[in-house]
Formats: sequence, structure tokens, C-alpha cells
Amino acid sequence: MPTTSPKTITVTQPYLPPLADFVSYLEQIWDSKILTNGGPLHQRLEAELCRYLGVDHISLFANGTLGLVTALQALRITGEVITTPYSFVATAHALLWNGIKPVFADIDRRTFNLDPERIEAAITPQTAAIMPVHCYGRPCDVEAIQRIADNYNLRVIYDAAHAFGVRRQDGSILKHGDLSVLSFHATKVFTTFEGGAIVSPDAKTKLRIDQLKNFGYVDETVVVAPGINGKMSEVGAAMGLLQLTHIDQALSRRREIDSIYRVALDGVTGIRCVERAGSTTTDNCAYFPILVEPSYPLARDQLQQRLKEHNILTRRYFYPLISEFPMYRGLPSAHRNNLPTATQIAQQVLCLPIYTNLQTEDVQRVVEVIRSA
Repeated sequence: MPTTSPKTITVTQPYLPPLADFVSYLEQIWDSKILTNGGPLHQRLEAELCRYLGVDHISLFANGTLGLVTALQALRITGEVITTPYSFVATAHALLWNGIKPVFADIDRRTFNLDPERIEAAITPQTAAIMPVHCYGRPCDVEAIQRIADNYNLRVIYDAAHAFGVRRQDGSILKHGDLSVLSFHATKVFTTFEGGAIVSPDAKTKLRIDQLKNFGYVDETVVVAPGINGKMSEVGAAMGLLQLTHIDQALSRRREIDSIYRVALDGVTGIRCVERAGSTTTDNCAYFPILVEPSYPLARDQLQQRLKEHNILTRRYFYPLISEFPMYRGLPSAHRNNLPTATQIAQQVLCLPIYTNLQTEDVQRVVEVIRSA
């Protein structure tokens, strides 16, 4: 008899609410005849996100990359910005789009975030800001980074693409630094299909950001800055409002899956699970990275291929490093000797599937393939 191949398990999938609920929002948009330009659903989503995230001011964007580009413009950053090589390439691309020179610093071996000591060592007279990433949603050492910024009079813009809903004892991680930029891409824990946002500390900064994302317009006849078209549509805002009604259940399920992986992989020689953020942090389990170390029987890429043969898709996230792409590798800070920890982790990391609708038996199937080697 023919055998049925197991279903394909992907790295991540967006949570899609009931179609009827989404259609109801589409009917509202159709009736209002307002499709974009800060319509009623856009305004409502901004207010709801402020409430849920525990922040005072938020500006929605068409995507997170436009948010990064605009955040740098809003703070008038020029010169050099210290950032991480261990991130999605949009982090550094936003700097180049603004004519800013990226300076790469190495990461911490435990958290995979920028190492504060390496940040301080990379500062020059041309340094204007630091752009750290809350990698996999795990908070950076925000206190150490802020001390450095205060000592050298630098701005701090957090790439918080992975950090939706992450909280510490002092509140939302998004309230640290001068600005925090979120991504609402379809692969994130909270999605508007495409989308993003900037969290601002005050109304004056939000006003400037809102002007910049709308071509620099103040009113119908006055333009005060060379802005961009970064606005989120009403359809994206509708998706976001629906996501918010289910986000707590989605995050709870991700934490369950995270725990299942950790228990099941405990004791597997050569497989190291990245540490949780700690008991004082409410994390979002945005990803589940493991390190495939030399003591494991297979190399990282061999394990990835083995999983693929069982219809389990994984991702080497982040490999290669940003610093190894052609537009960056000529920078002095991009040399591997300057980034030993990031280089090693990029060669070992593998992100396993984790998403709200991932079934426990599928998690166990992933683990069994890893253990069977």
C-alpha cells in the first residue's frame, strides 16, 4: 500500500483569525470608503496597541524597515551607528538608506545581543547612535547600553522587530532607548500581513514621525521635511485588531511549545537550547533557536537537511552574518576577527518550528528526528 508522507512543518506561520471576523472588518472599510491615510481602524489600532503594550505613543507603518529608516531620520542621525551583525539585513540596510556608516560590534555568547563592552570599544568621534536588536525577543542589557549612551552623548534606537509584548519588572521593553521599532510581518508573533510601528517617548516625537511617514506633510499645503510614504492601510489595521483579540492565547501556546522542546531536547549531546530570558521577563517565544555544537553527530547543515527530508523546515537564522554580505564586508568592523562570537553562533544556529497552531505531536516528531541521529 502507498504510504502517506508526513505533513510539512514550517519554521513559523501567522495566526489567521476566523475569515468571517475579517470579512466583517472589510465591510466596515468598504462602507466607510476610507482605505488609508490614518483611517478609523488605523487610529483604533494605535490606541489599542498603546494599551496592550503599555506604551504612551505609537506610530503605525507599512513595514518595520520603513520604521527603522524613519526613526533614524526623526532623530537626525548622521555619521556612524554601532549595531549588530547578528540580525536580519534590514537592520543595517536602514543605516545605508540614510547615508550612515554601520559599525559592527560583537555579540554576547549567552544572549546573542550586542555585548555592551564591545559597543564601548567601537565608539569613535563620528559615532552618533547605537542600534541594538532584541534578538529573538530577548531583551538587551538596556541599563548598560543606556549608561554608555549617556556617557558618550549617543542616541539609542532599538530594533525591536522580535520583541512584541516582551515585558520586564519595570514594564514594556519597548520603553527603553530613544525609540523602539517593531515589525508586524507575517512571520512575527503579531502580524498585520506587512506592517510595523515606532514607539515614541512623547507626543512631540510622535508628531514628527507621523509627518515623516506621510511625505513630511503638516497640512494640505505645507511640507516641512523630505518624508516617505510609510503609512499602514486600513486592511492591515483590521488584521492587527483581530490579532489583538487572540494574542494572549497565541503567546501562551508559544510558551508551551518552548517548554516541550526544552524538556524533550534536554540531554541530547551537542544540542544546546538558547537560555530563556529569565524569571523577571515575560518573553514571547518568537523563535526557538538551538545551537548544533561539534559534539553532535551531524553538522548543522546536515541536520537541517535531515529534518527537511522529514518535511520539517528550519531556518539558519541568522546565517550568514550581515557583515558578510557584499555591501558590508569591506568595512573594517565587518572582519571576522572583530566578530568571533557572532561568527561562531551563525555557523551553529538552527531555528526550529514554533507557531501557535503547531501541534504537540509535531513538536515531538521534530525532536525525534534530532534525537535519532
